[in-house]
Amino acid sequence: MRYSVVMAIAAAALSTTESVAQDQSLARPNLVHKEVVMGMPKGDKQEVKVLTATIKPGDKTVYHTHRFPVTVYILEGAFTLEMEGRPPVTVKAGESMVEPPHAKMTGYNKSSSEATKVLIFYVSDPDVPFLAPIH
Repeated sequence: MRYSVVMAIAAAALSTTESVAQDQSLARPNLVHKEVVMGMPKGDKQEVKVLTATIKPGDKTVYHTHRFPVTVYILEGAFTLEMEGRPPVTVKAGESMVEPPHAKMTGYNKSSSEATKVLIFYVSDPDVPFLAPIH
């Protein structure tokens, strides 16, 4: 319910912004990514986490899953995500993607010289860990 209220407010702000777009002195958001997802939390309360990560050249994440969808925005460099049963996906600076829930995955910075910096948005039930390592 609360998530729906937040989304309704965001939609109203976007429609208001579009109607006054001709006024160059007003700030307005730029839509980077829009996607319908499955698996969002359904409880009375949700916890929103905003995280940053820097992945050094050649490094990778632990092999893991997420209980809920994860939105990743690439600030610098490029990030390659490998998910079980799917082809690898590479996202570059200025782009974003949604990682589906329950998919087994690992992410890479395949550059030999440039760090990758990412901004991560995670909405979950309260106190749910961001990821679950797979051994």
